[in-house]
Amino acid sequence: MSEKRKNRIDLIEEKFESLKKKGWAKGVRITSGVIWNLFLLFLVFGLTLGVFAASVGAGYFASLVAKEPLRSKAEMRGDIFNYEETSEIYFANNIYLGKVNADIERKETKLEDVSPFVIDAVLATEDEYFETHGGVVPKAIFRGLFQDVTNSSSQTGGSTLTQQLIKNQILTNEVSYERKAKEILLAMRLEHFMEKEEILEAYLNIIPYGRNALGQNIAGIETAAEGIFGLTAKELNLPQAAYIAGIPQAPFAYTPFLSSYYGGGLKKDENIKPGIDRMKTVLFRMKETGYITDEQYEEAITYDITKDFTEKTERATQRYPYLTQEIQSETIEILAKILAEKDGIDPIRIKEDKKVLEKYEILAERAMRTGGYRIYSTVEKDLYDAMNKVGQEFEHYGFTYTREAKDYSTGETVLKDNPVQVGAIMIENNTGRILSFIGGRDHQLINTNHATQAHRPNGSSMKPLLVYAPAIEYGVIGAGSPVVDVKFEVPDNNGMWSPSNYNANVENGIVPARKALAESLNLPTARLYKEIVDRRPAEFLEKMNFTKLHKEDYTNYSTSFGGMKVGVSVEENTNAFATFANGGKFIQSYIIERIEDMAGNVVYQHEIEPVDVFSPETAYIVTDMLRDVLKPGGTGQQLPSFMNFKTDLAAKTGTTNGYADAWLVGYNPNVSLGLWFGYYDQSRKLYTRGSGQMHPTTRTTMLFGRLMNIANEVRPDLVRAESTFKQPEGVVSKPFCGISGLAPSAACTTAGLIRSDLFNSKVMLPTEPDDSIINASYVSVKGSRYMALPSTPTEFVISDGTGVSEEFIERMLGPWGGDASKLFPSMSAFSSNVVSGAVFDADDAPPEGVTASLDGSTLTWQESPSDDVIGYYVYRNNERIATVADGAALSLAIEPGEYYVRAVDITGLLSNGSNIVIVEGPESPETETPDDENTFPTLPPIDDENGDENGNGSGNNDDGNTNEDSNGGNSNPPSDNDGNS
Repeated sequence: MSEKRKNRIDLIEEKFESLKKKGWAKGVRITSGVIWNLFLLFLVFGLTLGVFAASVGAGYFASLVAKEPLRSKAEMRGDIFNYEETSEIYFANNIYLGKVNADIERKETKLEDVSPFVIDAVLATEDEYFETHGGVVPKAIFRGLFQDVTNSSSQTGGSTLTQQLIKNQILTNEVSYERKAKEILLAMRLEHFMEKEEILEAYLNIIPYGRNALGQNIAGIETAAEGIFGLTAKELNLPQAAYIAGIPQAPFAYTPFLSSYYGGGLKKDENIKPGIDRMKTVLFRMKETGYITDEQYEEAITYDITKDFTEKTERATQRYPYLTQEIQSETIEILAKILAEKDGIDPIRIKEDKKVLEKYEILAERAMRTGGYRIYSTVEKDLYDAMNKVGQEFEHYGFTYTREAKDYSTGETVLKDNPVQVGAIMIENNTGRILSFIGGRDHQLINTNHATQAHRPNGSSMKPLLVYAPAIEYGVIGAGSPVVDVKFEVPDNNGMWSPSNYNANVENGIVPARKALAESLNLPTARLYKEIVDRRPAEFLEKMNFTKLHKEDYTNYSTSFGGMKVGVSVEENTNAFATFANGGKFIQSYIIERIEDMAGNVVYQHEIEPVDVFSPETAYIVTDMLRDVLKPGGTGQQLPSFMNFKTDLAAKTGTTNGYADAWLVGYNPNVSLGLWFGYYDQSRKLYTRGSGQMHPTTRTTMLFGRLMNIANEVRPDLVRAESTFKQPEGVVSKPFCGISGLAPSAACTTAGLIRSDLFNSKVMLPTEPDDSIINASYVSVKGSRYMALPSTPTEFVISDGTGVSEEFIERMLGPWGGDASKLFPSMSAFSSNVVSGAVFDADDAPPEGVTASLDGSTLTWQESPSDDVIGYYVYRNNERIATVADGAALSLAIEPGEYYVRAVDITGLLSNGSNIVIVEGPESPETETPDDENTFPTLPPIDDENGDENGNGSGNNDDGNTNEDSNGGNSNPPSDNDGNS
C-alpha cells in the first residue's frame, strides 16, 4: 500500500514537473510571485503609513490639547455642578411671587424627580451607549470626522452626553478641532470622576430646551416641563417626555412658543409641526432601542401633544412690576456688599468709590439673576394687592396732562400721558418691615418707584422732624410753649427772605407750639428753627437715614418747612415718622428678610439695629401734638371722616410751593403710612386757587383714609387699631404763663393767662416766674392795640389793662424782630386779656376825612383811609354829641338836625369835617359848615392786615374753607403751603 501510495505521489510530482516545463506555466509562476511581492510591499507600506498617520494624528491631537490644564477631580466636579439657576422671589410667609428677570430660566432637580420616560428618551436619542462607553464612542467620532472632512450633507453628530456636558459647562460652543479634542479628553477624564447617574442628572439640569410660554429662554428638564406643559419633570407622560427630549437638537426650531420679543405664546400650527415630527423620531428611536413596546409607540405617535401646551400667563415682572423691580434692586445692593466683603473690600470704600461700587453691583446683578437664590421679602401679599387695588380705583388724583417723550424703538418724539403720580408705603414700626407700597399709577408710563426711588421736597411734613422734635429734645419748648407768628424779613443767600403762612395776610401773634404745628404755621416754625439751627438739628435727619441731605440743608432756614435741595423719598419720610411711634428709636425700613442659596443655606438675614434719635419723652410729646392735626382747626381735620374705624393716630400734612407736591404721613403704635401726590414733571401744579379743583390735602386725606380702612380690613392683626401710645413717666403736664412760657406769676394768674400742657421733665420745666406782665393803658388802631400816647384823647383810652414789658417784646420777637402790635391780634386767644405794649409810630399829619350819608334815621360814614385813626367824633349843629371808638359800628341813630363826622388819630389830631347831612324836622336850626381848620393831602389807604386775600379776617392757617373743590361742594381743609424760597 505504501509503495503504491508513493508511486502516486511520485506520479503527481512528475506530472507537476512536466507542467512546469510548459511555456504557459512559466508565465503563471512569474505573475503569482509578483502579486505576492506586491502584496507584501503594500502591506508594509500600509502599516508604515498607518503608523505614520496615527503618529501624526496623535501628535496633532496632543498639540490641540497641549494648552489644556490638567484639571483635578474637585475642579471638574465643581465646574460641572456650577450651572446657572434662576433666582426666585417670595412674598412674606414664603408665598411664591415669581422668578427674577434673567436671560435664561433654569431650576435644578434631582434624577429621582424625573420621569423614567424622559431618561429613556434622552438615552435612546442622544447617547445609545451611555451605560457602556467611557466618555466617548470611537466609531461615532470617526463617523463625525468623516462627515466633516467630506462635507457630507448628513451630519449625524458624535457627541455623548458626557461630551455635551463638557461643552456646556467647561468649554464653549466654538466649532473647531481644538475644542473637540479637548472635549474628548475631558469627557474621558470626567468618566473617572463622576458616576453615570451624576452625569445624567447634570446633563438634564443644564441642557437648553428652547422657550416657555412667556417667550423666555429655558434650560433644565424641570424648567422645561413647567414652562412647556405646566407640569413637574416627574409628571411627564411618554409623548411629553419624547417631545421635550427632542428639543435640544434645535431648541428654537422645535420649541412651540414664540420669543418674548413677539410677546411669547404659541407659534402657528405649521411652525409647531417640526417639533411634533421630532417627537415622533424620538419615539421611533425608543422603540428601536427597546425602551418602549410597539403598542406604546403606536399609541404615543397618535397623541395630540398640542392640547398639553401650557397657556401664556403674566410673568412676575408684569403682574408686580414695581414690587419685583424693588426687590431685585435691594437684592443687588445686598449681594454687592457680600461679594465685596468676601474680596476684603472695606465697606466704606464701596460707598465712596463709585467704580468699585459699580463693579460689585454688576457682579451682584449677575449673581442675583443666575445664582439660584431664594429671595424672601417682607411684603404681605394680601395687603399689597388690596392697597394697590384701592390706589388704582381712586378717582380724585387730578388732571392728566401730556408730555413729550422719546420712543426708543423709533427714535421719534411722542406724546405720553402725564397723570398725577402717587407714592405710598406702609411700614411696621417696631421691625421696619415694609408691609406694602404703591409705586405709581402706571409702570409702563413711568417705571420710577415713587414710594422708594423718587425724592421730592417734603413740605410741612418736615416741621416735626427738623424743628419741633429737636426743640423739645433740646429743652427749648414744651408742647404748649408760646411761639411767635409775626412776619419778618431777613437777608439770605438769595436776597431777602420773607416767608408767610398759607394765608399770606394772616399773623396769629403769640400762639402755643401745639397750635402752630397742628395748623402748620410757617412763621413761628421759622422763628423757632432760628433759635436752634446753630445746634445742627439736621443731624437728627442723618440718624434717620435721609440720604439726599446737602450742606445747604443744614443751614437754610427754609429747610424748616421742607425746602430741601433735593428732597426725600416716601419711604424715608415715613420711616422717620415711625421713629416717634418707636419711642424715639429709628429702625431702618427694609424689604428683604433673607436670601438663601440653591442649597438652602442662608447667605443673608436682616437684623434689626435700632438707633437712638429722640428720647421717649420727646417722641410722645410730638405724637400728642400731631394728634391735634386731625382735630378741628388742624390741617388734617378731614381725615377722621374718611376712616371707618378709630385708632390712636398722629399725622402731619405737607405741601410745597405752588402745590407741586402734597404729603400726608401718619402712624399709630403699630404701623406708619406715608403718602405723596405730584406730577413727574415738577413744573406741573396739583392745584390753583379758584380753579374748582379738589384741594390736594383733601385728596391725600381721602386716599390715606381708604388705605388705612383696607389695611384694617385685610390685616387687622398688623394695624391693631385698639393699641394706644403710652405716656412715659418723664412726660408731665405743668401750668405756665401762656404768653411767656414761664412759671405762673400772680399778675399772669390775675390776667387769666395760665395754661397747662406737656413737658419733658428731664430737660425743661417752667420754674422761672413770669415777669412779662405790666399795667397798661392802650388804644385800638385799625384793630391793633397800642400804648396810649400822652396826647391821645382819654375817651378812646382803655385804662388799667394788662400789658407786656418791652423786654418781653424784644425776647419774643428775637433777632428777626417784627411788628409788636401783631403779638396779640384780635383773633388771638390772648387778645381779650393782654395788649402788646407796642408804641405806635405816629406822624404829625391829621387824618384824612370821611364821607357821611343818611340811611333812614341812621347816620353812616366810611372808614378813614389814614392808618393812625383811633375813632370818630360826631357833631350835631356844631356840637360834639358822640364818640365812636375803633372797632365799633360806623353809624349812629340821629334826630332832626345837621350832622358831620371828624376822624381822630392817636395823637389827638382831627380830620376836616365830613360833608353835612341834614335831617329835616319841624324846626331846623341854622347851621354852619365846620371850619376847614386843617387841610392836608389825602393819605393812601392801607390793606386790612388781619384779613385774607378776599378781605376776610381769619386767624386760622387754612384756605378759608372756601368751597373751592369739585367734590359736591365739600369744604377744603386747612392747608399748609409752605412759602419756601
